Amino acid sequence: MNYIRRSLEKVILQVSNEYPAVIVTGPRQVGKTTMLTKLMEGTDRRYVSLDDLNDRYLARTDPELFLQLHKPPVLID
Repeated sequence: MNYIRRSLEKVILQVSNEYPAVIVTGPRQVGKTTMLTKLMEGTDRRYVSLDDLNDRYLARTDPELFLQLHKPPVLID
C-alpha cells in the first residue's frame, strides 16, 4: 500500500520536539494512526494500542504501572 503524506506531518514533528506529549484527534478512519506510525519509523518510540483490553484496563486503573511497562517515548493509540 502506498503511504499518502499529510501536510500535518511537519507540524507534528516540530511540536513533538518542543513538548513532551502531543495529542492528535480527529474523526475515525482518516489516517491519524497511520501517519503517526509512519513518523515514528526509525525512532525508539514504541506503539501501544488501547484496543488491547489488558493495556486499556491497566492504563485506566494504574497509569503509573502502565508507563513503567511502556516506557516513554511511546505512541498510545
